[in-house]
Amino acid sequence: MIYLDHAAATPLSEKALREMLPYFTEKFFNPSAAYLPAVTVRREYEAAKDTIAHCIGAKGVDLVMTSGATESINLAFSLITGKADAEVLISAVEHQSVLENAKRAGNYQTIAVDSSGRVSLEDFSAKLTPRTQFVSVCLACSELGTIQPISDIARIIAAERERRAFAGEKTPLYFHCDASQGLGLMEVKVNRLGVDLLTLNAAKIYGPKGIGALYVGHNVRLTPQSVGGGQEMGLRSGTENVPATMAFARAISLAQEHITYERKRLYKLKCQLREDLSDLPRVKFLGSNKTQLPSFLPLTLPGLDAERLIFALEDRGVFLSTGAACAASKGIKSPTLRAIGLSDEEIAGSLRITMGHLNDEANISEAAKIIHEVVAAEVARLAR
Repeated sequence: MIYLDHAAATPLSEKALREMLPYFTEKFFNPSAAYLPAVTVRREYEAAKDTIAHCIGAKGVDLVMTSGATESINLAFSLITGKADAEVLISAVEHQSVLENAKRAGNYQTIAVDSSGRVSLEDFSAKLTPRTQFVSVCLACSELGTIQPISDIARIIAAERERRAFAGEKTPLYFHCDASQGLGLMEVKVNRLGVDLLTLNAAKIYGPKGIGALYVGHNVRLTPQSVGGGQEMGLRSGTENVPATMAFARAISLAQEHITYERKRLYKLKCQLREDLSDLPRVKFLGSNKTQLPSFLPLTLPGLDAERLIFALEDRGVFLSTGAACAASKGIKSPTLRAIGLSDEEIAGSLRITMGHLNDEANISEAAKIIHEVVAAEVARLAR
């Protein structure tokens, strides 16, 4: 197997797995119970939250643990739940969960992006009005790997807040960022980014699926999406997922520890694969190396059907995708690829290659060879 879809899911690291296993067995206690073994588990759980928070320059009390990025995003959008007059701005290349929450809010606009998928600060400034209450822009686009100018967006938002305060306007303005893709390959610090809310996801950094978190700034008052036991400061009731949280803490610590090495290693593999694939017929690489995660190599082969290619590649043991996994599985034509100006033919021929721990020079070379052979067979089929 040659796995080239790390943006969709990563395998659980052995160290993260070892971290979580005791909490299924001898440390199985409910952290809300009053007896000593449960209190010990509570302390260890809170320490794990502190570890996760420390990696983004925050404190454990600033985090709400969730079932993953999607729940985290939904909780962030609770800030505008029931506010019919709230204006929302999101980038044109957001994950489906952000887009669907913006649609549910009703009064939303998308911020234009350039041909690489990077947000236009000029368009953002033009669309930011005195009625805008919520802005959501991803740290890195899940289909293109494009890194967004989050700090620059935050500065524009800060200036608008100052203007409102000076004018005596009471309309709040919050900034949310989905850091699911960038986490582990970028330094992520909430103060430097200037965000009020930050979504984290363990499943993209070799942690377990089913666990994520939402960083919540001190000036933010969220509406609980589930009530009952009062866990997570009353914002997310339900018995805490202690095993997954322990593994998340280990995974994010390992990612921080090896971030420089992994960035260099993946960039080298990316350059190798890009060169190996550069002579594919009509190939067009998407995004810009200057503003793209080192693990991403999205491309399009206009005139070919990407879905046919991925099934043929699967038969040869190479696994990749046509875009964000949740959208691709539903046959949705990518709004992201439309936003960067691709034609229907280019969208139909688009592939997303994302590399990670399971890749090395040898299997990247083998993947390139197989991709060439599969593409050649498809071109020959169409020519008959």
